[in-house]
Amino acid sequence: MKTSAKAKRIQRHQRRSKNQGKLNLVSLMDIFTILVFFLMVNSSSDVQVLNQNNMVKLPVSNADQMPKDALALAVTHDDILVGGRAIVKVAELREFQGEVEPLLKAELDYQASKSNSAVAPEGRPITIVADRELPYELLKKIMTTCVDSGYASISLAVNKHVEQEA
Repeated sequence: MKTSAKAKRIQRHQRRSKNQGKLNLVSLMDIFTILVFFLMVNSSSDVQVLNQNNMVKLPVSNADQMPKDALALAVTHDDILVGGRAIVKVAELREFQGEVEPLLKAELDYQASKSNSAVAPEGRPITIVADRELPYELLKKIMTTCVDSGYASISLAVNKHVEQEA
């Protein structure tokens, strides 16, 4: 029996629509899984960025040890800041004759009492962010005050020296 042109056209359309491609989501899911793992790994990096004042030029070092999460004590040209609050003027510390500066010690004692962490045998950790031009006498007074307040694990913030390849 002969089929009409219309019937042939309908059959041809049905054959074409039967073999229509389907969307394969497996590769798309693989790509998104890899992307999620990549983002998770990169978001938990070991780089720690300290709040740094633009006026403070840190010394350069080859140290490989990463800083611990600790209280930050910043020394600018004018002030000594603990946790971002100005505590003592640098000029006052220069004129101070003793080893332990009382206002700085009081603030460090307050920060220690506010901290819930247990005191380690080597003392509480503190990071000193100071300008590379800071005189050693001032740094020594600051460090002595820190040790007197129980912050004996002292770290100095530095910029890592990166060797440039020729």
